[in-house]
Amino acid sequence: MISENTKNDKTTCKTCKSNKGVACDVINCVYHDGESHCTADKINVGPSYATSCTDTVCATFKQKTI
Repeated sequence: MISENTKNDKTTCKTCKSNKGVACDVINCVYHDGESHCTADKINVGPSYATSCTDTVCATFKQKTI
């Protein structure tokens, strides 16, 4: 699900509200606020069989197009 507030894949959404409880360093994601937080309405992390943090991925990630 893409937030209605997301402008497009080419820019970071500057009008979206950052979720200060979710730190994110993935600057090439459309949901990255340009600082250090995620602007997605919700995030999905998986897979369910992960046994350590290195096994997990953010399934909400959507790459910006340049």
